[in-house]
Amino acid sequence: MAEHSYTSRRELDQYGFHPAVTILAPLACILLQVMLPKVVPWLGILDLPLIATIFFAVSRRSQIAGTVTGTLIGLFQDGLTNHPFGVNGIAKGVVGYIAASIGFAVDLENPINRVIAVFTLSLLQSGLLYVIAHGLLGDMTYRLAPLHELLRAALNAAVAIPVFFLLDRFRTRE
Repeated sequence: MAEHSYTSRRELDQYGFHPAVTILAPLACILLQVMLPKVVPWLGILDLPLIATIFFAVSRRSQIAGTVTGTLIGLFQDGLTNHPFGVNGIAKGVVGYIAASIGFAVDLENPINRVIAVFTLSLLQSGLLYVIAHGLLGDMTYRLAPLHELLRAALNAAVAIPVFFLLDRFRTRE
């Protein structure tokens, strides 16, 4: 007679990280995000902190951890840029929550699913940033350029694959 396991997918696939990786990987992404566009201006379109937020949220599969991680990464990013403080914190917090939620339903170990998730979440973040800047802060100079946002999402998805594979090496099963 076959045995059935009542272990949830969350219990089977939840990963943890060494505290140094949890702190240093997002910090490196934030610093690269600030410094790379000064050396190569067209890299300003890339959003490495978003990629880190999605990776850690999906790996932990905890909506609370995803929200906190995204919010902290976004706030640190706001502190190093000229954006109003909290804009990226709010947007990345929401993205972290949604990424962790998607991690329950979809196998994001598959590279194709990862590309689709990062592309979609990148577009979602662009929409959230527009709503926050334009709608909540009343910044009428903030524009949403669809072609630019599609290009940003595609570049984020392409860069996310090697970043995810690199960070996968540091995962430990909890």
